[in-house]
Amino acid sequence: MSTTDYRSFAEDWERRATVRTRPRRVLENDGKLIYPLCRQPLVLSATFLKHCPQWRDFVLTQSFYRFIHDIVIFETEIVDKTARSIAKNRFSLPLPLACRYDAMTVVVDEDYHALVALDFLQQAVELTGIQPLDLPGRIELSRALPAALAQAPEHLCDAVELIVVAIAENTVTHDVAAFSNDDSVKASVRGLMADHLFDEGRHARFWTQLVRIYWQSASAQDRDSIAGVLPIFLAHYLTNELQKSFDLQLVEHLDIGADIRLALHDEIVALDFPITPQHPMMGNITSFLHHSGMLHTPSVKRALGDYFLVLGRVT
Repeated sequence: MSTTDYRSFAEDWERRATVRTRPRRVLENDGKLIYPLCRQPLVLSATFLKHCPQWRDFVLTQSFYRFIHDIVIFETEIVDKTARSIAKNRFSLPLPLACRYDAMTVVVDEDYHALVALDFLQQAVELTGIQPLDLPGRIELSRALPAALAQAPEHLCDAVELIVVAIAENTVTHDVAAFSNDDSVKASVRGLMADHLFDEGRHARFWTQLVRIYWQSASAQDRDSIAGVLPIFLAHYLTNELQKSFDLQLVEHLDIGADIRLALHDEIVALDFPITPQHPMMGNITSFLHHSGMLHTPSVKRALGDYFLVLGRVT
């Protein structure tokens, strides 16, 4: 793996990282939303709007709690693990010292994001009086990463982990941007997400650079092996099964009649986000694959082209 082209962002981190530059944000009691309506289709369903709109704030608050919960898992259990492994020189791929330093700044950033998220969780409980429901200990990436690694040759596990984390770091911006650009949401929440987005942009560039350097030096056989793993990862990563399970759990906690509960249940089960080029994360994934150089590899084009990616969008 050639590392001569690696460009450190250490100076940029010193000047601009939110852990160094942002004050604590305080949740406002101003009547604005704590979670975007567009991210919780349950509260926009016909049955909900007609029969139980009084439960909107409860559903949105619990959805906010879940988002915070997912951030903590994503940052501390997945990205942190890979970045820390690189920083401690325990990654099988050879990386320069500058890259190890940058990886440790990612660790600091991600742990800080988790800390701020937990701070907002505490503030939200105090402001709303709504206690969080029990939440699962896994997110989509918690399933998708092991599924991909299980199909990878042993000598490529670190490379697959690197690529998977890079894809995730390049797609998390889609989720965060939905908050930061929504004026109906509390300013502190939008500020929190804008801070997160600011750091994640730097992280996305870091991971993309590492994948690009690795991919340039990988053998054709290794590239083809990894290409075969990508559809398996994306099938697990882009599913909305966990969101459906969470929404069904929410419905069980609403004080509503059995008929209304059943109608909401049926609407949730029927709601689907098929994995197509129109999937909200596909644009980011396509961009990552292009900028990392992976999409220029014929086996990657074949694997994803046959699966769901319209390769005509990328030149």
